[in-house]
Amino acid sequence: MDIDFDKNSDGLVPVIIQDATTDKVLMLGYMNQEAYTKTIDTKKVTFYSRSKKRLWTKGEESGHFLNLVDVKNDCDKDTLLVRANPIGPTCHTGSDTCWNETNTANFGFISTLEDVITDRIENADTAKSYVASLLKKGINKVAQKVGEEAVEVVIEAKDDNDDLFLSESADLLFHYLILLQAKGYKLNDIVEVLKKRHK
Repeated sequence: MDIDFDKNSDGLVPVIIQDATTDKVLMLGYMNQEAYTKTIDTKKVTFYSRSKKRLWTKGEESGHFLNLVDVKNDCDKDTLLVRANPIGPTCHTGSDTCWNETNTANFGFISTLEDVITDRIENADTAKSYVASLLKKGINKVAQKVGEEAVEVVIEAKDDNDDLFLSESADLLFHYLILLQAKGYKLNDIVEVLKKRHK
């Protein structure tokens, strides 16, 4: 890989560390040519410590290694994106990330929707919230609603109206997310099952 270590007088390039599974940014460090070579050779992310003036393999004391998955160079060839699988928390404070964030998968708007459903379950008035009122009717009613929406998706899939198919698919996914939480789960639990099946 063509990395411009000579662009800065100290021979260092910034390295963004990203969780290879969750895509969460974990930390920022620096590498020189020697740290990069050691990272590639050992598959353990190694930095150049500017304070200690030496190579530093993340986890060498704590055991919280960053196992290398891949490395990408940016368009100017002077910044690296390292995707890794962290063993334990990444930050020296014990936090998952150096921004004090929890390192969990984020599914974009689906995660936002899950948070809304959680809030409705925990805080909403059943007279004003569809989610809360559906859950008040019990797990059988929630499961029945998922079944009804699934049938409607099948019916629309056999037709040629894409708008109706997408609308019913959205209804199915929404009610499935409610059912998951009614059973004490979230979408990431299903993703973990799928990952175990993946070969």
